[in-house]
Amino acid sequence: MSRNGTLVPQAKDALNRFKMEAASEVGVNLKQGYNGDLTSRQAGSVGGQMVKKMIQAYENGMK
Repeated sequence: MSRNGTLVPQAKDALNRFKMEAASEVGVNLKQGYNGDLTSRQAGSVGGQMVKKMIQAYENGMK
């Protein structure tokens, strides 16, 4: 069993939109599909921005 799959398959499109939005915010040009040409720094900045936005949304929901 793969641990890299989306737990809720219906959320896949929303997660992809979220990833593209985060990439745009940090100035990384993501393409649909394969993005293996990104540096580790670029990929990490996209992931970091996604986590930052998720934490912010969670904190806003607690208020």
